[in-house]
Amino acid sequence: MVGRVERPQKRPRRVRIASRKREVYILRQHHGSLTRPKPGEGITIHFHDSSNNLIKTIEGNDGDSLLDLAHEHDIDMEGACEGSVACSTCHVILTPEHYDKLEEPEDDENDMLDMAFGLTDTSRLGCQVKLSKDLEGMIVTLPSATRNFFVDGKLNSTRRLLLHP
Repeated sequence: MVGRVERPQKRPRRVRIASRKREVYILRQHHGSLTRPKPGEGITIHFHDSSNNLIKTIEGNDGDSLLDLAHEHDIDMEGACEGSVACSTCHVILTPEHYDKLEEPEDDENDMLDMAFGLTDTSRLGCQVKLSKDLEGMIVTLPSATRNFFVDGKLNSTRRLLLHP
C-alpha cells in the first residue's frame, strides 16, 4: 500500500494495583459487594463533628472501614487517596476506650498521620480502622479542618480547607 502506514494494534493497558488492600477496596466500591446489616444487627458507630455534635449514627458490618461507611452514608470524610494510605484526609479522632481496642497503626499510617491537622494521641486514618464487635458504640470525631479537602469542584461547608498549613 502506498501512502498508508499500518499501525500496530493497541494492547489493553495493564493496571497494576499497589496493594491487596487497594484491590479489595476497588472491588467493594465498584461491584457493590457490601451488604448492609439489618437495623439493630450491625455494629453501631456515632460520627461527631469537632464541636462534639452528633452528625449521624450508623451501623456497619464486621470488617467495614470507617472511610467506606462515611462515604456510603454521606458523612464528610474525603479519603483523597481512596484508602491506599497515601494522604491524611480521612483523619479521625477516637475515644481512648476504643482507640486502645485497635491494633497499633502501621508505619505508613503513622507517616500520613504526621501530616494531619489537629493530630491527637487517639488519631487514626478512617481508611485503616476496620469495625469489629468490640468497637460497638464507638464515637468517631471528625477534626475541624483537613488538608487537601477539595472534592468534585466544591468545598465542604462544615469543614475548613487549610491552604497554607
